[in-house]
Amino acid sequence: MYITSGTSSLLRRASHPSSSRAGKRAFSSLSRKPASPSPSPSCNSNSYSVGHQHLRSLSFLSAARWSHGVDWKSPTSLASQIRIASAFAHTQLHRKIATMASENAFKGIFTGLPKPGGGEFGKFYSLPALNDPRIDKLPYSIRILLESAIRNCDGFQVTKADVEKIIDWEKTSPKLVEIPFKPARVLLQDFTGVPCVVDLACMRDAMNNLGSDSKKINPLVPVDLVIDHSVQVDVARSENAVQANMELEFQRNKERFAFLKWGSNAFQNMLVVPPGSGIVHQVNLEYLGRVVFNTEGVLYPDSVVGTDSHTTMIDGLGVAGWGVGGIEAEAAMLGQPMSMVLPGVVGFKLSGKLQDGVTATDLVLTVTEMLRKHGVVGKFVEFHGEGVGKISLADRATIANMSPEYGATMGFFPVDHVTLQYLKLTGRSDETVAMIEAYLRANNMFVDYSEPQQDRVYSSYLHLDLADVEPCISGPKRPHDRVPLKQMKSDWHSCLDNKVGFKGFAVPKEAQEKVVKFSFHGQPAELKHGSVVIAAITSCTNTSNPSVMLGAGLVAKKASELGLQVKPWVKTSLAPGSGVVTKYLLKSGLQKYLNQQGFNIVGYGCTTCIGNSGDLDESVGAAISENDIVAAAVLSGNRNFEGRVHPLTRANYLASPPLVVAYALAGTVDIDFEKEPIGVSKDGKDVYFRDIWPTSAEVAEVVQSSVLPDMFKSTYEAITKGNPMWNKLSVSTEKLYSWDPNSTYIHEPPYFKNMTMDPPGPHGVKDAYCLLNFGDSITTDHISPAGSINKDSPAAKFLMERGVDRKDFNSYGSRRGNDEIMARGTFANIRIVNKLLKGEVGPRTVHIPSGEKLYVFDAAMVISLDSSINLLWHKDKDGAIHTLICSLYTPTWLNILKKVKNTLMLLYMLYL
Repeated sequence: MYITSGTSSLLRRASHPSSSRAGKRAFSSLSRKPASPSPSPSCNSNSYSVGHQHLRSLSFLSAARWSHGVDWKSPTSLASQIRIASAFAHTQLHRKIATMASENAFKGIFTGLPKPGGGEFGKFYSLPALNDPRIDKLPYSIRILLESAIRNCDGFQVTKADVEKIIDWEKTSPKLVEIPFKPARVLLQDFTGVPCVVDLACMRDAMNNLGSDSKKINPLVPVDLVIDHSVQVDVARSENAVQANMELEFQRNKERFAFLKWGSNAFQNMLVVPPGSGIVHQVNLEYLGRVVFNTEGVLYPDSVVGTDSHTTMIDGLGVAGWGVGGIEAEAAMLGQPMSMVLPGVVGFKLSGKLQDGVTATDLVLTVTEMLRKHGVVGKFVEFHGEGVGKISLADRATIANMSPEYGATMGFFPVDHVTLQYLKLTGRSDETVAMIEAYLRANNMFVDYSEPQQDRVYSSYLHLDLADVEPCISGPKRPHDRVPLKQMKSDWHSCLDNKVGFKGFAVPKEAQEKVVKFSFHGQPAELKHGSVVIAAITSCTNTSNPSVMLGAGLVAKKASELGLQVKPWVKTSLAPGSGVVTKYLLKSGLQKYLNQQGFNIVGYGCTTCIGNSGDLDESVGAAISENDIVAAAVLSGNRNFEGRVHPLTRANYLASPPLVVAYALAGTVDIDFEKEPIGVSKDGKDVYFRDIWPTSAEVAEVVQSSVLPDMFKSTYEAITKGNPMWNKLSVSTEKLYSWDPNSTYIHEPPYFKNMTMDPPGPHGVKDAYCLLNFGDSITTDHISPAGSINKDSPAAKFLMERGVDRKDFNSYGSRRGNDEIMARGTFANIRIVNKLLKGEVGPRTVHIPSGEKLYVFDAAMVISLDSSINLLWHKDKDGAIHTLICSLYTPTWLNILKKVKNTLMLLYMLYL
């Protein structure tokens, strides 16, 4: 990153550098030379880098594609986006970069990539030119880290020693050595993206207050933010559901959306995809993913970090990507390398072929179970073998998507011919695909399964014969608790019997057959343990996969033709990951059958899977809560932790979209699909699962005839225009944000208040008390829930004190731009188990030393009168967090968290 001489003198004042490698690099940079950028082939007026970021050029996209609102093929348009303070600064910058570019220790392997018809695609750093036999044995995923280190090797942030560590991966990775990594771009969704933009806005204020240039605060790498987590299923089973839910979405989130729209105009390099466009990871897969960047003539692999854990879905496209925390994402946005442990790589060999009727969801749940047992936390998983060539790109993306559930940093599929076919299907140009293939082949990053494969070295090895995969679901409380479909009924009864835990509800034997009768809008209805009350085709995991989406339509069609009907008290919904899904469901003629079964489209975004399932009908909710019914939700999602999907569904099962429809029709998870009928046909005959389940050939036929390239092109051309509600949002053109002190959505954070150029030093910790004591499998859902705000919670009290009605609470995720609410939402999961409560479930704790039982936030505030909170944790063998929260003698729990972030934000700000 470029540091001006004016700021560098101030930076030398920073004291108490971090003891970590990342901290040493960061603080040492305060008094050392500026970091070098990635070299460019030339430094003319239309080709330069700012810091470590090649200015964004999506040269492989057509002008119509809406990448950051400009034609990135046009040097004039590109240059107009770069705001340089003066012509003198512009000239000085070019001179400095020209000098820096020559400093790369590997400039000798910077070579051209010729085009078949003459000329060249661009220049690149050639791994084969190193003539090092160790590279030939490296996993493909590690080669991406290697290329990045070579390209960014400036002897400062990235050194030759770092490059050597990666080349010698087989020997160095077991030693847990650290390396720097600079991702090519950052991906955000609105729940986690709003806080990042809030921080950037806050940093601009700080720069302004300190008398410096606030316009220096800008992302230095491309940042894509997709608004997809705000839509809720308020209206379902209606032809008007999409419009009605979007109107409610804008009513609730107008202030947030306006803030993000302001950010997209105020900051450079930031693209905001409007609400209603699709799920972030499907948009990334179908549209935003480059596979290979061509930035002003420099070719390099696409790579991405995102503030959503399922950023890993892009790994199915051969793009290295994974989820990170907000601080890490902001550091990457501001051009800083990520310090990471050089990971081990598990080689996962696939062979054979899936059996008839087995879905990609069955496959991913099987893979998840295997990898959880193997132990892959902190590792890459790389899929290889002849079986990989027999599964579609969408199936690969489904497997890659659930990397967080099996615990890996990413589940990577190297680029092959299937990848290239998918790129063409989704509207990438022939020229772009040719460039991608040529670059990856030239740099030994392309897999051709038609050729003999050289053995690669992995840290450990697994093998799965695809023929062994069988239909299954996972639950009732964790994604990796796979249950074969044929064992589901017996497993369910075991769960009823077992003590309360991941596989138990402790329902007394005499109560297990209880039937609750009630009236649903004037018609008789009944519920019992295991009754399905939510059936949702949702989530990035499956809604980008045509085979399972069209498979769900075929199940609905067969059921409708036989006269079966989902019970009206089951809340059914369909939330596609992009408009492409709607197009092929309509073309196939299957959407009408889904509508007949109640699976009307409710919106385009992450709905039930993130907890935006909306309210159940009052009569259903009352029947559940008043009779202590263990109700079930079945969803095509990736997470089913307690309290996430809906407060009233204690049993939550992950299933393929076709199985979601099947369980909705059955109305219960307490069924043996092999032996028991799903329902009765219009002819009075029993209908079994096998009668409505499509064959693989049926699914393949409808996919072939219904999924067309023009659908992708037209969909993404349309979202460049936004939508009427988004386009009507009026926002300020000022570069500093005007904070509203009364806002309960966007709140000015306290990180920089009363800040000076001399950051405070560390202080000691003594006489700490325990605030929370957790066992294993504590997840981010427990630490910072994204779902609904409980009416009795501290966050609810805070909102009601400010005149917010309960119906307008929205969700924790939607209010992450307000630190006051999120502090109250920390550890607010209604199903969290704190050992200090001795068996009681919920977001409370025992205040020590008084022994008073309080909400976690309230206990922290009591302690904060004379001390605050420190968070101490370690990971168990499965990678779940084993957590102990302790109190410290400092101002408040919240303030220590703020101080930690304040120090980092100060560092990043000063880098500019």
